[in-house]
Amino acid sequence: MFTRREFSLTAAAAAAPALGAKERVDRALRGQDVDRPPFTFWHHFGLEKLPGERHARATLEFHRKFRTDLVKVMSDFPFPKPKGQWHEVKVEANPYPQQIRALEIIRHGLAGGAYFIETIFCPFNVAGKLSSKEEVQRLKAEKPQALLDALEAIARSEADHARRAVATGAAGIFLAIDSAQQGVLTPAEYARFSEPFDRMVLEAVRDAPLNTLHLHGDKVYLDRFYTGWPAAVVNYSAHTTGVSVAEMRRRYSGVLMGGLDEVNFRTLNESQLRQQWDAAQQAAGKRFILAPGCSVPDESTDEELLRLPNLLGA
Repeated sequence: MFTRREFSLTAAAAAAPALGAKERVDRALRGQDVDRPPFTFWHHFGLEKLPGERHARATLEFHRKFRTDLVKVMSDFPFPKPKGQWHEVKVEANPYPQQIRALEIIRHGLAGGAYFIETIFCPFNVAGKLSSKEEVQRLKAEKPQALLDALEAIARSEADHARRAVATGAAGIFLAIDSAQQGVLTPAEYARFSEPFDRMVLEAVRDAPLNTLHLHGDKVYLDRFYTGWPAAVVNYSAHTTGVSVAEMRRRYSGVLMGGLDEVNFRTLNESQLRQQWDAAQQAAGKRFILAPGCSVPDESTDEELLRLPNLLGA
């Protein structure tokens, strides 16, 4: 049964004219009324060994089939490995050419009907992919300056990529930060080995309207991200962190993207999805984009994914 507030919101939404995807997102950014919350979700396609054209086609097909309001473009193409040791990485002016090609095709395919944002993994994460998580931690302990030099080269390269992505038409970047959590870096280590480079990437496109911080993990140092970052949106998992949307809203005034349980997404029925949607929207207010706290399982079926857009009437 709806509460009086939920009934009022539902009645107002039913009476309001339907909005387009971009207008719906724009109004959420401004904290204005919408007919329903804009929504998005995503997963990894596993196409990083294929040309950008195939990645673009998968992205557009996903958007059209599931009718997302915001296209969150996955980016799994690998950073170029150096010829020598992994930490001798050099600055690359165009580190992900196939991804840029994909973005060009996505822009053309969307034809202005929806915003798209480009995923960029934080430099500390990229360092781990170039070597291993264990090797990065070893280098941090034994040769910290070598690691700092490598992270700066990666960050400068990703800043170049971010500028190319926005010039190609992306409305911002989705910076995935998985290093700001217990078990990866301490707060002091994050301040030294990740935050300066994360900021370097975001600062490169600080004026993009839809820059999004994805705070990945279940023990995230959320208090480091409430203010002072050139991003309009924060995406985090209320379900794995145990930090409710209401608690997050008390500390963060920007657009909250989240509310849905990404871990159990495949098994959520429409009633459970509706409960999570209502609870998150009521707590977040108008500056809200309905989404999972991270990617939904890659093996999710079309039937499972269609429950959400069907429920929303997208």
